[in-house]
Amino acid sequence: MDDETTTYDYLIIGGGTAGSVLAARLSEDPACRVCVVEGGPSDVGDERILKLRNWINLLGSEFDYGYTTEEQPRGNSHILHSRARVLGGCSSHNTLISFLPFPQDLDEWVERGCDGWGPETILPYRSRLQNTIVPVAAADRNAIAEDFVTAASTRLGVPVIDDFNARPFTDGTGFFSLAYDPRTNTRSSASVAYLHPVMDRPNLTLRLETWAYRLLRDDEGRFTRVQVRNPDGSVSTLEAEAEVLLCAGAIDTPRLLMLSGIGPADHLRDLGIEVLADLPGVGENLLDHPESVMVWETRGPLPPNSAMDSDAGLFLRRDSSGGPRPDLMFHFYQVPFTVNTERLGYPVPEHGVCMTPNVPRAHSVGRMWLRSADPTVHPALDFRYFTDPDGHDERTIVDGLRIAREVAAAQPLSDWLLREVAPGPDIQSDADLSEYGRRAAHTVYHPAGTCRMGAEDDPMAVLDPQLRLRGHDGLRVVDASIFPTMPTINPMVTVLLAAERAADLITGSPAPQPMDTETAGDGR
Repeated sequence: MDDETTTYDYLIIGGGTAGSVLAARLSEDPACRVCVVEGGPSDVGDERILKLRNWINLLGSEFDYGYTTEEQPRGNSHILHSRARVLGGCSSHNTLISFLPFPQDLDEWVERGCDGWGPETILPYRSRLQNTIVPVAAADRNAIAEDFVTAASTRLGVPVIDDFNARPFTDGTGFFSLAYDPRTNTRSSASVAYLHPVMDRPNLTLRLETWAYRLLRDDEGRFTRVQVRNPDGSVSTLEAEAEVLLCAGAIDTPRLLMLSGIGPADHLRDLGIEVLADLPGVGENLLDHPESVMVWETRGPLPPNSAMDSDAGLFLRRDSSGGPRPDLMFHFYQVPFTVNTERLGYPVPEHGVCMTPNVPRAHSVGRMWLRSADPTVHPALDFRYFTDPDGHDERTIVDGLRIAREVAAAQPLSDWLLREVAPGPDIQSDADLSEYGRRAAHTVYHPAGTCRMGAEDDPMAVLDPQLRLRGHDGLRVVDASIFPTMPTINPMVTVLLAAERAADLITGSPAPQPMDTETAGDGR
């Protein structure tokens, strides 16, 4: 223990998407002392971060923790899982595609024992979101993306959707909604929307480039103390008089818990870590949205206007057993995204586009664990891509590759395209498409589920539905690791809603009024 311990009411570990929301909400009470511990620098005034269209240059940069993937016998073992090292977290690092969760996504949470997380409770929090979330502006809609939308709608018979957040949908194509300012291409990230306006609050402390590496019990046995490494390399202990709120994300939250002796007892003992709480679900239930990619060379340069070079998408439902939700998704990239196809020997076209068939609710589930008790050693991530015994994920990718070809062959998109570069027209059989699709597979950087909440009788639930650490006081978790199942589409807004909900759970404040879940997106 250090000679001096600094005390606050709430310690928020991680200044990312959820942490930014909690910091702003809890510090609204001027008598409440709030401290945010963030391992990365500020995003204030940094155009590299604030300009949305620069997102692709942040991958693998100084703002990326860059976690590697365990060997994937049926997938791609070379995927680098980008996690943001900057205020605002992944909302300062990603494409800011913004979708409300489907009501059925939240119904599944309730079915898994998460009382109070149904759509009638969670979706009304939309009215509290501070982010500016709008469909891609007309000036950012370039001609090839427009023609992709037209071709997809015409060829597949799905509707063109003007605003994907207006109401739940089964299928459709159109331009995404993004959290951004179309006039300036500035992010409306969690930090921009929630923290930047309140940084001068005297009761709010931001400890940047400060890394939390161990949770400690206080004198009453509550997990309210945190050891941190400061920017100068010194070590400090911070203490929360009320609670520690762990918001470090689906990789670093379970990592910190396990380093602190909270997790699967046998695993921790094998590493020589003293077991303080035997919670076998920590690090299990690792979820993601896997996707593959098809690449086309275009006949020439593309129009220069775009919000972030992946502005439009396509959603299909192939199987009605999953309810009125899509079970296949595509991003349309107006740049050749070839990091995986290059490794497989495919050429890189000077000008090109991609379609990325994506598995919205993958059946494959992975896990993560510690390689070492040394806090500086990256954890092991095994997403077990395409290992589901029913073959759902593999089938989704194969179907997606075939459907992508149908869209590419339809006018007016086909007029832009010179040739299919990857996998190429010779790859036709299901077996060959599966082999290519799995080896060229990527991620859209949506790890989740590794500290899931659940019912009291669920032995693998790490948290109760109040987001409190099971069987222990002083600690809650608020980030994508709490998800029992993966939301169908990009989960950032679900994290924002969960953080707004968590603020009410922490303070005992009332939730917004319920709304009809069939029109839960209407308004705003």
